[in-house]
Amino acid sequence: MPRLSSLLVASLLGLLLSASPARAASVPPWGTGESRGEDLSIWLVTFSPGDDVFSWWGHGSLVVEDRAKHLQRLYNYGMYSFDDQTVVHFAKGRLEFWVGESSVNGTFRFYKSLDRDVRVQELNLTPEQRVTVAKKLADNVLPENRDYLYEHYSDNCVTRLRDMIDVAVGGRLSEAEKAPARMTLREHTRRYTAVSPPMSFLLDFMMNDSIDKPITRREEAFLPDELEQQVAELKVPGPGGQPVSLVEKQWDYYVSPSRARPPAQPPAFGPYILALGVLLGASALGLAAWERRGSRAARILLGLENVVVGLVLGIPGLALVVMWVGTNHVVTHHNENLFLANPLTLLAVPYGLRLTWNSAKARARLKWVWGLLAVTGALGLVCKVLPWFDQDNWRAIALILPISLGMAGAFWLDRLRALVPGTARTAPRQDATVSSLKAS
Repeated sequence: MPRLSSLLVASLLGLLLSASPARAASVPPWGTGESRGEDLSIWLVTFSPGDDVFSWWGHGSLVVEDRAKHLQRLYNYGMYSFDDQTVVHFAKGRLEFWVGESSVNGTFRFYKSLDRDVRVQELNLTPEQRVTVAKKLADNVLPENRDYLYEHYSDNCVTRLRDMIDVAVGGRLSEAEKAPARMTLREHTRRYTAVSPPMSFLLDFMMNDSIDKPITRREEAFLPDELEQQVAELKVPGPGGQPVSLVEKQWDYYVSPSRARPPAQPPAFGPYILALGVLLGASALGLAAWERRGSRAARILLGLENVVVGLVLGIPGLALVVMWVGTNHVVTHHNENLFLANPLTLLAVPYGLRLTWNSAKARARLKWVWGLLAVTGALGLVCKVLPWFDQDNWRAIALILPISLGMAGAFWLDRLRALVPGTARTAPRQDATVSSLKAS
């Protein structure tokens, strides 16, 4: 799966741990071979989503405990250094994360202070499997091993835990995960970003059809909650060969009394998005009709609507082109939403400003800008009948195409009226101040 560049810097760091506890100073006994498998226990810890965009996806970690030596450490694959190279790395599509280790109790208390659930599953592993996992974690945290190239859907702080558990149980987890997923990566993204409809729409707009393909349950386990559920469902051979649960025991360190879990299904924002698009498109038509009756206020409002819409849709459209042409963010490449919004949309900003001052040239330019955008938007919709245009961008179409059609209609109003039999064609009335100046 391509890396999730389109979620902007904040969402690209979605599974990042919000704090960076100090690393332990020495190699633990399970890293040197001193710990016995009988004394070790391995925990999968799931932290629920938080309030800010960094934490919407939740987080996961593994804990190693040596009960004989009374020692615990938490291993976190979501570490990232925020420095002056962060923007550079993001622009190149190469974000390097690393695995760190920290105090178990300190980390748990930190998440509790954020009112985020801390749920623990102790894994039912053999002594040999515990030694293998613990040694691997101790090796991964070493400076020469700890860095990795982060990819939101396929290589993040949770998929690394998934793969380590899978190796420990002899591939049984990946075997069980071959079943089809219950939804696509886009649908999972929509339900986890539902806490902010505007951000949810933006992220949806920026991602191409690569996240609309059918996936397996294994790919769903990029999410902490999904991995937690799959681990709870998995059966492994017990001491006598009979199947037993991979989870030996589980407990909650903390459960928020008020925080809701992510919705089980992506919310049905579609009708509301369509209504908003139709409203904005109709408002442009209404303002144009009002302006023809001599309203200076209508012209100013129409110009300002162009400015706002040009900024809100044009900037993401420009970002899509830049990410396609100049970065490794392949999840934004070949994005069908460029039919709807692109750098051309940004021209509505300067021309909209000039329209507020009654510039005839700006009015003529806006006629062609929105006319072209309406045509390309309609073309993008027609192309959906072809198998190559399979991006799930109906929400974007529902919002942007009515706006483009309404804006185009507003500036092509005279031509549209001429096409209607019996409709008189009159020029827009000028402001009284402009008429008096001409008369003088």
